[in-house]
Amino acid sequence: MLKFFRFFSMVFIFSSFAFAGSMFIADYEYQADINVFVAEYQYQADISVWVAEYEYQASDDDFLWFFCDYQYQADVSIHYVEYEYQADLIVFFCDYQYQAEWNESNPWMGRMH
Repeated sequence: MLKFFRFFSMVFIFSSFAFAGSMFIADYEYQADINVFVAEYQYQADISVWVAEYEYQASDDDFLWFFCDYQYQADVSIHYVEYEYQADLIVFFCDYQYQAEWNESNPWMGRMH
């Protein structure tokens, strides 16, 4: 019982350091919160995402992402899928921060931070 308490207290402590928009890329689908398909064009995507270079740049917006090295640092774990029909979310990675936005309504809107 003490091991479980230590484990959950460590998870709580480390999760409090995570910034909104922190993402971890899971190796397997069962490890991920969201399955993501990367669109070739912006009009095909549910969300246009800008990837921040530093963690503090990923604010409370769903479309500003920072990729973490470890799963405990992340708000959301994602897994890239090969086909669009496998995805919960279709993403387009844009070049500039001002281009990042939700392109259409999605059940994940507002839940990724």
